[in-house]
Parts: sequence; C-alpha cells; structure tokens
Amino acid sequence: MSTISTHTTFEQPRLGVSQHARGAYRAMIALDGAIELDSCLRDLVSLRASLLNGCAYCVDMHTLDASHRGESQQRLHAVAAWHEAPFFSERERAALALTDAITLIADTHVPRKVYDAAREHFNEEELCQLLWAITAINAWNRVAIATRMLPGEYQPD
Repeated sequence: MSTISTHTTFEQPRLGVSQHARGAYRAMIALDGAIELDSCLRDLVSLRASLLNGCAYCVDMHTLDASHRGESQQRLHAVAAWHEAPFFSERERAALALTDAITLIADTHVPRKVYDAAREHFNEEELCQLLWAITAINAWNRVAIATRMLPGEYQPD
C-alpha cells in the first residue's frame, strides 16, 4: 500500500515588494482602496480571477475575506464552476463572465457579447468600478505569484 505524502516543500517568498518598491506598492493600495464596488460582488470577482490565475495566496485571502463578511461556503466553492452553479444572480454572472474575459484577455479579447451582458446589469459608473476591480486583482495576482507569496498567514480585519 502506498502512502501519499502530505508534506510538500514550497518555494519561499522571493521578494518583499512592499519594502523594496514602496511607492508602487502604496499606489496599488491606493488604487485598491479607491474602487467602489459592493464587497460581496468584489469578493466573488477577486476569488474568480485568483482561481483562474492560480494564485494560492489570493484565493486564500479572498475566501477568508468573503467568509468573514458572511458569504456562504457553498457559493465560494461554486465560484470555480460558476457557469454550472445556480447560486448566482444574473448580475453576478455578468460580472463573473467579464472577470473571465478580462483575466484571460489574451485568449478572449473581451467579446462584445460578454461586455454587453455586463452593460445590461451595471450602469456606467458601476461598470468602470468593476473594470478597475478586475484589473486590480489581476495585478495583485501577478505580483503574488511572481514573488511566491505563501498562503496561510492572512487574517481578515
């Protein structure tokens, strides 16, 4: 009988961007803080982009944040397969579809159908906020993955 090792060695963080590029880091924090989007929707969008990008640190953080704010475990688990899950409103589905298209922009170039569906559910200001939220989480994912930020230490406020 073979056993599966539960001990895996993960690469240690490579670089502390908050210490070595303080200006840029503060600018990202400011951008993140300037986005005005419903926290429930933003949690779903952030989790979805992080899942697509394979960012374990951000998946951990946004799952914890969403849980802390009262999001159900069932919906959080279903974000990975939102196309097939009945737990999301049409507005949330439009936001998740836009998240997929923007996150995978090299493949999709944000199809008109996806953009138009988002336009049906969000006014211009809300759509701009959603675009910035998706852009910001994709930037954070790239920083976290490139620097090998380790999940498990983040605690919600």
